Amino acid sequence: MDVHISTSTVAGIARAPPSKSYTHRAILAAGYSDGATVYDPLDSADPRATMRAVEGFGGTVDRPETEGSLEISGFDGTPEVPDDVINCANSGTTMRLVTAAAALADGGTVLTGDDSLRSRPQGPLLEALDSLGVRATSTRGNGQAPLVIEGPLAGGEVDIPGDVSSQYISALLMAGAVTEKGIELNLTTELKSAPYVDITLEVLEDFGVVAEPVGASGADGVRSAGAEGFVVEGGQQYSPEGGTYHVPGDFSSMSYLLAAGAIAAADGESVVVEGAQPSAQGDSAIVDILEAMDADIEWDRDAGEITVAQSDLTGTTVDVGDTPDLLPTIAVLGAVAEGDTVIENCEHVRYKETDRVSAMATELEKLGASVTEEHDVLTIHGSDTTLSGAAVEGYHDHRVIMSLSVAGLVAEGTTTVTGADHVDISFPDFFDVLDNLGGAVDRTE
Repeated sequence: MDVHISTSTVAGIARAPPSKSYTHRAILAAGYSDGATVYDPLDSADPRATMRAVEGFGGTVDRPETEGSLEISGFDGTPEVPDDVINCANSGTTMRLVTAAAALADGGTVLTGDDSLRSRPQGPLLEALDSLGVRATSTRGNGQAPLVIEGPLAGGEVDIPGDVSSQYISALLMAGAVTEKGIELNLTTELKSAPYVDITLEVLEDFGVVAEPVGASGADGVRSAGAEGFVVEGGQQYSPEGGTYHVPGDFSSMSYLLAAGAIAAADGESVVVEGAQPSAQGDSAIVDILEAMDADIEWDRDAGEITVAQSDLTGTTVDVGDTPDLLPTIAVLGAVAEGDTVIENCEHVRYKETDRVSAMATELEKLGASVTEEHDVLTIHGSDTTLSGAAVEGYHDHRVIMSLSVAGLVAEGTTTVTGADHVDISFPDFFDVLDNLGGAVDRTE
């Protein structure tokens, strides 16, 4: 599907979808338990991949039609050897979290995914599992899927880098809690995306599991910031209070709605985003970033509502070491802002569904933006930019697609984004929401 966005204004109330990051972890945590109900999960392609994995390991996932919940019967810390290959589709989170779960099974598990997922790095996690006594290999010998994992994993001490993917750490912490010995992780490099590990720690705590960072500074309220490692004791039981867990709203998805309001809200009106209760999500930093760019924005944390109006934005400098998923949104804001917007510490953003640094630089230039791309820095020269509608590539990447669609609201004329159906990964109703807010949206197959 292609989507065509014409110059338009937006206003009204919208609700962000549930958090994809929390949904993944909650589904798998329920799988590690003997059973739990997950309320308000995100129903999209990526979490469905994690559901399939739980079922592959011997659990069951039932979806009552009217309750907005998942009834999960878990494998109680001991996954079965799957009858078939586990297809993680396009979900990197699924593959990494499930790779460690597969290591607990007393036998072999094969994990694969689509073309994009089979190009993403898994090597450090495979090496860590191998050093813990698990046979963990890439069938092509390149550290990429398809993967073959043969357990069982008993636990132990292991070194792992922290600057490739925080999901490696999350995967080992979740699995380590049900091993015999537990797992002690020593980080060999600085931890990137620390708030995502905080999400894992928060979900673990809600499921009655204790894991702790070692040597962390806790800077800016991020519990894992500056951590030298992590420790999780073995022999723990996943068991949420009352057998239930509620998924919070997703700030990564909110960022597109907030950006739309900041650059395209109708005169005298605003966009109100509901479901914005505070949590460990690092991407809530989008509020601070918009404030730094002089946006007219207000967050009522008690009500869980963020209100934003069209604003004369100014450029700023943002370090996305902990918030990689915000890069596409920030890049679009920078194209509308006065002055330069400098996005620093972004090398790891090149290893997502696509190289998002290069993708955003290339496609924004097609729309008329002035961009300087370096390996670890992306600079958007807003003062030298006038956005005009054009045909742009979505790279089969939900975050690139949604960000470019927001840019289309203020580009002169019509912007066509290809492969727009891939928003199903995290925000299936995105274009309906944008349309309901007043955006001029047309879809073609």
